[in-house]
Amino acid sequence: MSNLKEIERTDLAEIGSDLHGFAASLYPICRSITGNGIRQTLGRIQDRIPLRIHEVPTGTAVFDWIVPKEWNIRDAYIKAPGGRRVVDFQQSNLHVMSYSTPVHATLPLNEIRPHLFTIPDHPDWIPYRTSYYEEDWGFCLSHNQMLELENVDYEVCIDSTLEDGHLTYGECYLAGRSQDEVLISCHACHPSLANDNLSGLAVATFLAEHLSGRDLRYSYRFLFIPGTIGAITWLAQNRETAGRIRHGLVLTCIGDASGFHYKKSRRGDAEIDRAAACVLRDCGEASEILDFSPYGYDERQYCSPGFNLPVGCFMRSVWGTFPEYHTSADNLDFIQPVSLAGSFHACVAIVDVLEENRKYVNQNPFCEPQLGRRNLYGSGGRESARREIDARLWVLNLSDGKHSLLDIAERSEISFSTISKAARTLSQTGLLSPLSEVAAN
Repeated sequence: MSNLKEIERTDLAEIGSDLHGFAASLYPICRSITGNGIRQTLGRIQDRIPLRIHEVPTGTAVFDWIVPKEWNIRDAYIKAPGGRRVVDFQQSNLHVMSYSTPVHATLPLNEIRPHLFTIPDHPDWIPYRTSYYEEDWGFCLSHNQMLELENVDYEVCIDSTLEDGHLTYGECYLAGRSQDEVLISCHACHPSLANDNLSGLAVATFLAEHLSGRDLRYSYRFLFIPGTIGAITWLAQNRETAGRIRHGLVLTCIGDASGFHYKKSRRGDAEIDRAAACVLRDCGEASEILDFSPYGYDERQYCSPGFNLPVGCFMRSVWGTFPEYHTSADNLDFIQPVSLAGSFHACVAIVDVLEENRKYVNQNPFCEPQLGRRNLYGSGGRESARREIDARLWVLNLSDGKHSLLDIAERSEISFSTISKAARTLSQTGLLSPLSEVAAN
């Protein structure tokens, strides 16, 4: 594969614009952990990639959890006595607490207040609130909106349904030469939240589109699922085959202007952990590697002790650490095309490491082979030429059937792409052979 080289030749500004445009097309949809919003979202994704949509009935036992009732909403508002909507779901789907039970009543303000949620520290922002597993109703509004409410009776209406139905998720499977799998997972359950939801959806969709039709070493499974309950449901339904997952990433919060953060898998030293660290080391952006913790996104389900899958979490800003998180300020202006493109580029680079990482055996191991005679040494001078020569020497020295290309990239501190290119060049001259070929002889 040469995916990374192809991406480097592509106009990243155009990729970023396309990613942002796709996120923008999904932004107005009112998503939740079940319901027609997530179906509509998956339908848009299905227009771009081969996506199989699964429906799991309410009441299905999934380990210690049960698939909840399905929630759908048509409209919601708070009306002042004159009929003006002072809070209007049609203006922002964040105005209603997700999974609110239906209500239609005229109530005094003091009875409505316990059902109102604001952010006093950011009085112009609307918070995002949910009540998935405890029946309740509520409205989210800016603190300034709440301060403007008069002490009168208001008509409150949440035109929703909460009834037996299904949990819906999407799955895209790209078959490779091996049944061993790379898992790419993102959550599709939040309403108009651009970084926390749509950035991962967009990058995962474009990555699947990028890999479709290619000659792949691994098979790739992309999951577009509701957070927590979606991963639990998928794992419960695929318990016997989940062990095929050799590497995995959860994608979230990858559209803002922050540097990269990668949270390691529970194993801590899995190949995906090392591949992500190696790519981020050389990506040219600020980055930080975080240790595993059993709190966060769906990596905690994949890394639960019964599965202990090698799945890390790839982010820019870390969830919960930026003020815009779970508020109306996490909007389309908060995510940037250049950041989305950089995240997509980094994901492609991580895939390249997984696809190309293997062990080789030096076919001329007794002393250093004469590179000049094979036109592999060059005349020196240029920094890039010097780096290529260094990479070739490192690959020759450590290709003893015990060290992988990722081992060599880590030890030499040369980018994996340069090390991989050196291995291909040396193989073409007969100085190097993949371990599997040597072992077969």
